[in-house]
Parts: sequence; C-alpha cells; structure tokens
Amino acid sequence: MQYLLLIYDEESKWAELPESKRNHWYGEYMAFTKDLRESGAFVAADQLKPTSTAKTVTVRDGETIATDGPFAETKEQLGGYYLVDVASEDEAIAWAAKIPSAQFGRVEVRPLVQVLAETSA
Repeated sequence: MQYLLLIYDEESKWAELPESKRNHWYGEYMAFTKDLRESGAFVAADQLKPTSTAKTVTVRDGETIATDGPFAETKEQLGGYYLVDVASEDEAIAWAAKIPSAQFGRVEVRPLVQVLAETSA
C-alpha cells in the first residue's frame, strides 16, 4: 500500500534559523532518506519551494484565474513529501514519526487510491 507523508511546518521559522541549524536539519533529512531507501519503502520525495512561489488556480464560468500563493493562510505550510510503499498504515505512521519535521511541525499520513491505467492491446 502506498502512503503520502505530507510534511507541514512554518516556513518563517526555517528562514529564521541560523545556517548551522538548517544544515543540521538537512543532515537529519539526508540520514532519514538514506534509511528509507535502504528499507525498500522509498518511492519518491521532494522538497517544495516556498509558498511565495506558488499559484492557486480556479476556473469559474470557463475563465481560468491564477492567484499568487496558497489559497488558505495557515500557520504551517506544506513543505515537502515522501511517497512510501509499505505493508500497513502502522508502518507508514512509524516512518512519518522519523521525519525530522515531526519534531516541530506535523506530518500527515494519507493512503493513495491506486488507479490502474487502462492499456490498449
């Protein structure tokens, strides 16, 4: 079963950290990613650029509207994700608890709906 581990924390706090602290946390992330890869559960992962680079798209009455930033203003922002393939929700939660940001932010664990693409013969 595949689960998306969505990482939420406060962008402003990351920006305020001294470089030595940021490097420490990036090192923690690299170690976590290495462990996840070695376990065989790793499928994909990416860090997202800041919300200031985001666009929110809506379509109303056939008109596409793109606005700056995320739609909802929240204390914590989505900063990245891991996609894991594990045997159970408990295993996904165990991996989520090891993500460094779980110590000061939040990690949402969400199962994916597996949709098989149709292929023509």
